[in-house]
Amino acid sequence: MERTRGIAEAFSAVRRGELIVLPTDTVYGVGVDAFMPPAVTALLDAKGRGREMPPPVLVGSVRAATALVDDLGTYGQDLIDEFWPGALTLVCRANPNLMWDLGETKGTVAIRMPMHELAVQLLKETGPLAVSSANLSGRPAARTVDEAEKMLGDSVAVYLDGGAAGHADPSTIIDLTGSVPRLLRAGAVPEDKIRAVVGVLLTEEDEPETPAEAPSTAEAAKPSLTKEEPPQTPQEPSEPLQESPAPNPKPSLHKDEPGTD
Repeated sequence: MERTRGIAEAFSAVRRGELIVLPTDTVYGVGVDAFMPPAVTALLDAKGRGREMPPPVLVGSVRAATALVDDLGTYGQDLIDEFWPGALTLVCRANPNLMWDLGETKGTVAIRMPMHELAVQLLKETGPLAVSSANLSGRPAARTVDEAEKMLGDSVAVYLDGGAAGHADPSTIIDLTGSVPRLLRAGAVPEDKIRAVVGVLLTEEDEPETPAEAPSTAEAAKPSLTKEEPPQTPQEPSEPLQESPAPNPKPSLHKDEPGTD
């Protein structure tokens, strides 16, 4: 009864374009209807993020995921068969016919099907949700609904309590938009298990280094035909921006005792 009521409340909030917090198999997430641009903007605002950091999309079935992408690439289906539902996010070319705005995605979408009964049950009711970790930008991801509530407060309409999240690690993110899969974020699914499926997996270590250009030896040795100029003092770096404080929390709609996955 409590779960049914909670899902109904969350479903209604999503349809109104409001934010909800839901448990997943990794960390708690804050989500909205993926096809309501004002709601996606509200999600980014609540986290203190800009459009340059678009949220991933959670789905309740593989069929829903394939409807969102233009191409799974060579290894997409194999990775889905091996790790879904689970803690693996796949970045693919988005279906160009979809009317949505997740931010500056450059024509891609990050999708995942979580291994969490409550989350999947909700996703089958709501359809795809744009979901990001339930925290303020720069803060640790929430592993309980109370942690999420302390950070997000009144910006969220409904908090679904599913007990402590499955584990502290976020999902592993793999980019499938190129000819070779690329690891974008290490997470709950180890690299070696990914390599066992795809064979070759590019990482940050494979990125070519682009050092600043320096004059050649011949140029450095050649005398100048102009007057010598005094060396310039390098400019001091600016101070980093400070995180905005978390909003005041509001009472949760969940039960007082912790739930179980």
